[in-house]
Amino acid sequence: MNPTPTRLAAAALCSAAMLLPVASVATAQPTNPARHADRPAPDALHLGADGLTESRTTTTLQRGVTHTLIARGSDDDSLRWVVEVNMPAVQAGHDPDTPLRSIQDEPSARAMQARLAQNGFAARVERVDQPRVADLPAAVLGYRVRLVEQPTTKAEADALVAALKAKGFASRSWYTGWDGGTAARGPWRIHVLTIDPRTFRGTLGATYGPTLEAREKVTELSSFTRAKAIINAGFFVMDPTAGAEGDPAGAAVYDGRLVSETIRNRPVLVLDRDARRTRVALPTWRGSATLAGQQVRLDGINRVIGLIRNCGGDATDSPTSLPLHDVTCKDSSEAVAYTPAFGPRTPSGPGAEVVLFRGRVVAVNAQRGTVLGRGQTSIQLTGDLARRAEGVRVGQRAEVGQQLTENGRSLARRGTTVVNGGPELLRHGRIHITQRRDGMAQADNPSFAYGWVLQRNPRTFAGVDARGRTVLVTVDGRQTTDLGLSIPETAQLAKDLGLREAINLDGGGSTAMALDGRLVTSPSDATGERPVGDAIFVR
Repeated sequence: MNPTPTRLAAAALCSAAMLLPVASVATAQPTNPARHADRPAPDALHLGADGLTESRTTTTLQRGVTHTLIARGSDDDSLRWVVEVNMPAVQAGHDPDTPLRSIQDEPSARAMQARLAQNGFAARVERVDQPRVADLPAAVLGYRVRLVEQPTTKAEADALVAALKAKGFASRSWYTGWDGGTAARGPWRIHVLTIDPRTFRGTLGATYGPTLEAREKVTELSSFTRAKAIINAGFFVMDPTAGAEGDPAGAAVYDGRLVSETIRNRPVLVLDRDARRTRVALPTWRGSATLAGQQVRLDGINRVIGLIRNCGGDATDSPTSLPLHDVTCKDSSEAVAYTPAFGPRTPSGPGAEVVLFRGRVVAVNAQRGTVLGRGQTSIQLTGDLARRAEGVRVGQRAEVGQQLTENGRSLARRGTTVVNGGPELLRHGRIHITQRRDGMAQADNPSFAYGWVLQRNPRTFAGVDARGRTVLVTVDGRQTTDLGLSIPETAQLAKDLGLREAINLDGGGSTAMALDGRLVTSPSDATGERPVGDAIFVR
């Protein structure tokens, strides 16, 4: 497809640099609440434009459990399709929620604008602002490049994307309603589950399904647990090059069984079976094995050895020991423990594996990869640590110990569930977004914060309100009929719903809620409902 005369003329007019500041790409500051007859002002949400219509429909699911559907706003004729250019044309990994590299420093953005003009495409450069959050100051995050031409439909935007591709440029069709923080008129659909411990007599918990390393849809996990209500939960491995698909990317405890280690410094959601002590915590994990009388520090449990999804391990990991969301760190010398919860077989490869049963060594293997029987545990060792298995003999005493604690108190106890998440959204009822601490601010890739934090996506989050009630929330997104939320908007929504503590859970295509086994949310993936790593259920 050749550039049209109109586009060539526009290119000539726009050959000089164009700098248009972006209008509040994301902000944690609320607008005035909507005021209208059918919604009392104190209850209205600070989301989108002022004065939007808002309706709430609440249904009692069982004693102490309600579902509320909040519909806010309506179709907005001012929203449009645009074409945004990638810089560079790279998307790492196979995770469809990993943001494209679509913003850069100003010189790179202007160089891209000039290249586009040379090829007959008029483009503008727009500044993207990082709002102030708990651990980051307000700053210029970077600059994006969008075509000046404004398509009226997605099909027209897609045609421009194809024309750019023919000239060697990578780009995407984008709906401006997905630009976070803008005063769009909607629409939004928000599903809220509220569990009141004063009257609740059911069970609150989480499940990963039959095995940790496999993924299942939320509706499938609903059938597996016979749940009255269920939502997707923590982050997990999606890309097989990053580990075992379905493996939690962070701490995980299911009814007292600890099956996954922490990502250092990142928060978790703690749930008790009776819904009485829901909270956001910053736990500490430690693990060790005693083999042939020598203690070996564990690097993890039930994950593919050498691969640390979302990073946050130790000083021997590369490229960092700090949390780095949607990045897989590596370590060639590790010790990782496995239980039968991991799956039918432990990971295979070079190194050594010691199998234990009831405090005794039952096998010492010169290669990794085995089937664990009921009650058995194994320790895999790679790199220099593999030598620790040389003196181990069948029949020797051996032990594996690990602890997940919060202020010295164990979180791995019967009736307690822990699922990973991040960033933190609220603390003591105030907005408290820990974007940098939790690895969502990446100095060498500002596009990550732009796409993952500041733009609107489907979101799942959870927390506890001032009355001690557990609140589980999903918000659809990435559709023209469901705009989604930025992370600052998610924190504001959590505050508007009355939460005192709140944490973001996995979102994007993973966001899902089912009631009585029926999906009530609208998945954003083109393939429909996405298989996930784990889910929080109420039954």
